[in-house]
Amino acid sequence: MGDPVVHWEIGGHDMAALRKFYGKAFGWTMTDAGPDYTIAEPGDGGLAGGIMRSPADRPPYVTIYVRVDDLGAKLAEIRKLGGEVVVPPTDIDESMAFALFADPGGAIVGLLWQAPSSGG
Repeated sequence: MGDPVVHWEIGGHDMAALRKFYGKAFGWTMTDAGPDYTIAEPGDGGLAGGIMRSPADRPPYVTIYVRVDDLGAKLAEIRKLGGEVVVPPTDIDESMAFALFADPGGAIVGLLWQAPSSGG
C-alpha cells in the first residue's frame, strides 16, 4: 500500500480573508491552531487541512502532505528520482515533523512524519 495523503494546506498573506472565503464557499469549520494557523475541517468524512498566514516573502500556495515513515529516506529517494528538497526535515513538535520538496515540474509537495501511537 502506498503512502497516503493526510493533510493539505492553503497559505496566503491575509489569513482572515482566506478563513472567511473557504468557510463560506464550502461550509468548512475553522479552528484556531496558533496565531498563524487555522485547522479547516470539511466534515462528512472529508480530509481536514490548514489555512496558514504565509510570510511576506513567500507567495500564496496550495500543497498536499503525504505521510511517510522516514523523512530522510524518502527525501533521498525523491532526490534520486529528480526532485529537490525545499525544506529539510523540520520538527513541528516532539511527535511530528515535516519536509517540503519540489517535484521535477516544480510543484511543491509536503511530507509528514508522525511518531507511532503508543496504542495505550
